[in-house]
Amino acid sequence: MNKNLTVGKPEIVLWKFCIPLFGSIIFQQLYNIADSFVAGKFVGENALASVGNSYEITLIFIAVAFGCNIGCSVIVSNLFGAGKHKDLKTAVYTTFIASGFLCGLLMIFGLIFSKSLLLLINTPAEILMPSQVYLKIYIYSLPFVFFYNVSTGIFSALGDSKTPFFFLMFSSVANIGMDILFATALSSHFKYGVDGVAWATFLCQGISCILAVVFVLKRLKSTKTEKAPAFSWQILFDISKIAIPSMLQQSFISVGNIIIQGIINSFGTGVIAGYSASVKLNNLVITSFTTLGNGISNYTAQNIGAEKYERVKSGFKAGIKLVWALCVPIVLLYFFNGNRLVLLFLDNPSQSALQTGTVFLKILSPFYFVVSAKLVSDGILRGAKKMDKFMIATFTDLILRVVLAKILSTTALGSTGIWSAWPIGWAVATIISIFFYFKTIKTNRKI
Repeated sequence: MNKNLTVGKPEIVLWKFCIPLFGSIIFQQLYNIADSFVAGKFVGENALASVGNSYEITLIFIAVAFGCNIGCSVIVSNLFGAGKHKDLKTAVYTTFIASGFLCGLLMIFGLIFSKSLLLLINTPAEILMPSQVYLKIYIYSLPFVFFYNVSTGIFSALGDSKTPFFFLMFSSVANIGMDILFATALSSHFKYGVDGVAWATFLCQGISCILAVVFVLKRLKSTKTEKAPAFSWQILFDISKIAIPSMLQQSFISVGNIIIQGIINSFGTGVIAGYSASVKLNNLVITSFTTLGNGISNYTAQNIGAEKYERVKSGFKAGIKLVWALCVPIVLLYFFNGNRLVLLFLDNPSQSALQTGTVFLKILSPFYFVVSAKLVSDGILRGAKKMDKFMIATFTDLILRVVLAKILSTTALGSTGIWSAWPIGWAVATIISIFFYFKTIKTNRKI
């Protein structure tokens, strides 16, 4: 059901809209967590390292799909808030067409250069082949990743955060069962290992994608307007102004993570496995807060479309309260029980793997309060189409993390130096993002 985010008490409206988004991203992350859990528990430590190693490259593809999601979502939110339903339909159709074309190009690139990309990040010889197998199967699923992301962006733009939540809840739970089935019962017949985990995820992603697209088209059909054009270059240009910076931002973050993965790989399979387990837990949190930031972007864009600018300021305060309320239990869990959480992914782990994962979570988790505030202000800037300011803050974080990870890893800190780079990058970027938010409010009444 479509939801107008321009009426009602801002804090209540935003919280009701964002809580299902938070639930959705938890189930979305269960895809990757399930892969790592099953690989580590039922296949072995090398399998977990393979999944984690390939994951950093898959984030490049996800970054482009995420850009399509954000570009479409912000523009559709703005059109919905302004009541321009005919243009809204055209924006959706245009995004589907452009995303399909872009997805095809990425698939060709990924299939040709999958091995080269893995060699580029210093993948150890013993996990090169399974890493490549997992990566190629993931590339086959890219159409599902793209069209699902666009569909969820459309639902969010229309103020509906519950429909994608139900899709993900079903498919994520199914994915866990399918992962275990492929890695255990079916593995004895078909010799599945890492590839079984990948194929299970492929099937479940396909189901959630098809359901999401069908429901989006039905939702559009129920919106009565005069016949809308199937494609518009002007709307594509408007979407691209949001999508391309978002793609670049996420892509460069992924490239930075790949560089960091290359540094990590030089410390051996034990450190790779420990990092693979703990970074999934970290990404669960960061992606959750990023998704809440996207929800705040939808809220911002709808209210700007309706010319209700004061509600955007109230939305910022409500967003900070929301993410900090979520931070408290997460930080306590990760900081004091990191070793137990890492053990969820590893069966009889090496001391190196267990120590790496535990230290990683202890260093990063207290700073979730910091980075979550950045992601809220980023959401406002993105929804207000202030993409230049948004990118400056993000690239500052990325550059600091990559440079410091390289430098600190060569000191006596060793691999711990890599994890220490995260909080520094987050802190500096948060200061910059919040500064831009307040400066924008002060200098421009219309944000």
